Amino acid sequence: MACILKRKPALAVSFIALCILLLAMRLANDVTFPLLLNCFGQPKTKWIPLSYTLRQPLQTHYGYINVRTQEPLQLNCNHCAVVSNSGQMVGQKVGEEIDRASCIWRMNNAPTKGFEEDVGYMTMVRVVSHTSVPLLLKNPDYFFKEASTTIYVIWGPFRNMRKDGNGIVYNMLKKTVDTYPDAQIYVTTEQRMTYCDGVFKDETGKDRVQSGSYLSTGWFTFILAMDACYSIHVYGMINETYCTTEGYRKVPYHYYEQGKDECNEYLLHEHAPYGGHRFITEKKVFAKWAKKHRIVFTHPNWTVS
Repeated sequence: MACILKRKPALAVSFIALCILLLAMRLANDVTFPLLLNCFGQPKTKWIPLSYTLRQPLQTHYGYINVRTQEPLQLNCNHCAVVSNSGQMVGQKVGEEIDRASCIWRMNNAPTKGFEEDVGYMTMVRVVSHTSVPLLLKNPDYFFKEASTTIYVIWGPFRNMRKDGNGIVYNMLKKTVDTYPDAQIYVTTEQRMTYCDGVFKDETGKDRVQSGSYLSTGWFTFILAMDACYSIHVYGMINETYCTTEGYRKVPYHYYEQGKDECNEYLLHEHAPYGGHRFITEKKVFAKWAKKHRIVFTHPNWTVS
């Protein structure tokens, strides 16, 4: 009996030490440890990454304004997963890995439902083109009610985003926040749009307007993510030489749509005289940024030297 009584304090100390160890690992690696909940007698509920609740202080991004409150975006992430819309994501089965990131970023109307195994199910930030807003509004409950915790960052030209009643896209967003008051929708300011154009000229030597180029949603995603994230893991984005590599994997332009071939779209846009997204040019710039920032690309892997 005495032996058993002596063991109980030892077991208790060991149990507490294990919980402390798990907590230290959780803070260091920013990954999911459901076992940690059990240590403190918590029920097995949906696990919210610790980095969501302990990110201090939030960084203010003045180039993005909340449609409802007119306050600037506050966002600060540790490790970000940026998920491409590319057909490269089909069959990758990295959904669980993606969902372990501090912040999961998606673009335009790319869905998670039905594709969770490959792309995950969580979304913290969704960067959306002005041209894709009507696509979101085809399924508003899915994007703005079920995903009410998602931050939406909408970019677009001043003519569509003006607030004087003549901005067609801004008007759509205003009606959306009236219908879904919990929706977190931000618009990119005119000054920030000009800044993004300037970055394109600085990096490529080309004036965006004079060269007939349209920036992609990926471009705006990278610029904000590099400000908000300590490190970035990009999934499913091809590099600038992929489509000229012998034996490359042919995939759809989007993982959730059949039809258009990714490389055909890239080459078509790259060489369009006007109105094309310069996807290949942008990828060269992204590779350059990866040398200066904590950015890695996988599925497929990039070699950044």
